[in-house]
Amino acid sequence: MSQISRPDRLRTFIGQIATLLDDAAPEADLLQKGGAHLSDLIAHDDWLPDAYARPDPTRYQQYLLHVDSRQRFSVVSFVWGPGQATPVHDHTVWGLIGVLRGAEIAQPYELDARGTLIASHTARRLETGAVDAVSPRIGDIHRVSNAYEDRVSISIHVYGANIGAVSRSVYAEHGGRKGFISGYSNDVLPNIWNVSKEIAIS
Repeated sequence: MSQISRPDRLRTFIGQIATLLDDAAPEADLLQKGGAHLSDLIAHDDWLPDAYARPDPTRYQQYLLHVDSRQRFSVVSFVWGPGQATPVHDHTVWGLIGVLRGAEIAQPYELDARGTLIASHTARRLETGAVDAVSPRIGDIHRVSNAYEDRVSISIHVYGANIGAVSRSVYAEHGGRKGFISGYSNDVLPNIWNVSKEIAIS
């Protein structure tokens, strides 16, 4: 898809998340209602432009689609080349993950009383249309990988901050952590606000 055929879908979603934050929804409600809105967004695959769906052969890509003017939330497309994966990492803020194309494997972790990293649950396979959530309250450490070795997968992530500027940590399998700030893979945002192009001229 070389053009954004339905940019209104992303605009609507951004407005829905902003409204939840304007209403100061508790995190549990925000994740539930925001997750439902994200599920509606990823039910359609006609709005993400090609420029923000391109894989890279060396590592997964993290494309910023929108950041709130007060940096209360950000929307990001993660593009996974075949077999690509993150290190074990945290977020420090709430997050929602929805699979737009393909499938992902999410392996949650936690730190035990001695600070040792352990897998906390069985890894979950998230198929197209699935939505998952993270936060320091419900579980914030995980490793995500493309479920496929022969195709691209894409997920849409929403975070309770400008996630590319948040100081976070990656965790070594046998102990220890290292700080990082992820940044983004793109310097230009999609223009979903030129509504004049969508208005039929009578």
